[in-house]
Amino acid sequence: MKAVSGKDLRKILERQGWTLVRTRGSHHRYEKAGFPPVTVPVHGNRTLKTGLQRSIMKDAGLTEDDL
Repeated sequence: MKAVSGKDLRKILERQGWTLVRTRGSHHRYEKAGFPPVTVPVHGNRTLKTGLQRSIMKDAGLTEDDL
């Protein structure tokens, strides 16, 4: 799996039609009809840990090809 930062994952979600609902500190919450809300931690250009990235991608319905 290609490691991405929270900043990059945020851009990918927005391209997929997710809407930013709120920002609380460094955590950005996105929503899209038919999916549970997704929270992405954005800490500069630090890459997300593999388990967290996989979990967010699963909840958002993203695949490796979307990265």
